[in-house]
Amino acid sequence: MAQENPNGASPATAALDYNTVPFKTRALPYAIVAPALIITIGIMIPFAMAIYFSLTNYSFRMPTSKIVWLRNWNDILTDAAFWHALWVTVKYSFFGIVIEMLLGMGVALILNNLKNWFSKIMRVALIFPLMVAPITATIVWQLMLNNSVGIVEHFLNIFGIYNFPWAAGTSTALMTVVLIDVWVNTPFCMLLVLAGLQSLPKSPFESAMIDGGSTWFNFRNLTLPMLKPSLYIALLFRLMALLQEYSIIFGMTKGGPGNTLMNLSLTSYQTAFQYQKLGAAMPYILILWVIINYLAKFIVNKQREANRQAHGLEE
Repeated sequence: MAQENPNGASPATAALDYNTVPFKTRALPYAIVAPALIITIGIMIPFAMAIYFSLTNYSFRMPTSKIVWLRNWNDILTDAAFWHALWVTVKYSFFGIVIEMLLGMGVALILNNLKNWFSKIMRVALIFPLMVAPITATIVWQLMLNNSVGIVEHFLNIFGIYNFPWAAGTSTALMTVVLIDVWVNTPFCMLLVLAGLQSLPKSPFESAMIDGGSTWFNFRNLTLPMLKPSLYIALLFRLMALLQEYSIIFGMTKGGPGNTLMNLSLTSYQTAFQYQKLGAAMPYILILWVIINYLAKFIVNKQREANRQAHGLEE
């Protein structure tokens, strides 16, 4: 006797019913999954090729290459240029993320508290830098910081400061490119934080107001804990971009003066396309990928934890 399934139909009947289902209906799940599968394959192929080339001595100068295994990895890990590039990447990302998050949150809090026409105008005006391509913004800032015709130089002259080195000085170059990055990308953090602020429930704040809670008390105990999910999202996107930064630094100084601003992205580019050693450049990119992947997973876990806490759910 044929065994019946939970729905009361025999396997033969179930198979018959499946064969009578229209082809479009049966193909629909595969059609839904197909784009994600294609994107995954499209990502994995270059990633696998990067790993392969990192184990070879592939160069644009030579028609053939051979496997050298871990020699490229050993070379960069014992090279002072790699550690310098890693340190520049860390410094650039640290200063950029701290300033952008603090400024973005501060401006978002101000705009959220203002309920007048000025607030509406500023919400539109402050996102203009986000519409400008980073390389275009860099060119504009080059002109503004020019010691001969720059508007910033004329402004500093009022306070008795002349010929400020900006990107031409080894001690001020990092500050200059971080300044440009902050100008371009702080609106991104501001928009995410502002969206988070406007989505917060009003009842806890009304209760705290009745109980006489101060502004600082409300911010520390109500606003900040419930805003953490939005802050983590802004942190994730900006930190990933800062670690990979290329266009602003290259457009401003091409990694100079000297090698002052040679981060991992610029060092890999220089090794691959100026020195034409693609195999030797791949470890830089893969190490950067490992760093970004680890930090992204850490921040996502923190965001999920903060989201559960904001909704009053237990761990």
